[in-house]
Amino acid sequence: MPSRSEHLDDMVASTPDWRGAKLAELRRVIHEADPEIAEEVKWRRPSNPMGSAVFEHNGIVCIGVLLKERVRLVLDKGASLPDPDKLFNAQLEGNKSRAIDFYEGGTLNEAALKALIRAGVEHNLAKIKPARKKK
Repeated sequence: MPSRSEHLDDMVASTPDWRGAKLAELRRVIHEADPEIAEEVKWRRPSNPMGSAVFEHNGIVCIGVLLKERVRLVLDKGASLPDPDKLFNAQLEGNKSRAIDFYEGGTLNEAALKALIRAGVEHNLAKIKPARKKK
């Protein structure tokens, strides 16, 4: 049975155009930002047979989606995260998530994206309740 990472490898490999390369680049940056992040492909359905790349650390941090003319990276708690470099350019109206759409030929601000990923991880880790002290 393929591992969760192998499913994502297959997703990248089966997208031979620029979108597969961009998803691979985003994956690399995400893992550099948080080496402990887990990945898997979720939500396969007839309208999206490849599914979505999901990156988690104590909950979903971000989701990579291959769309017809772009690659979308959705930060699950994006509305709560600082974005001083103004990377968010999609799904700006929601009160929970925010997205970054990448188009063919576009550039990637790795430092700013790593900061967003780390902020997403920190947001998720902040949800962990401290253990109660025994009396």
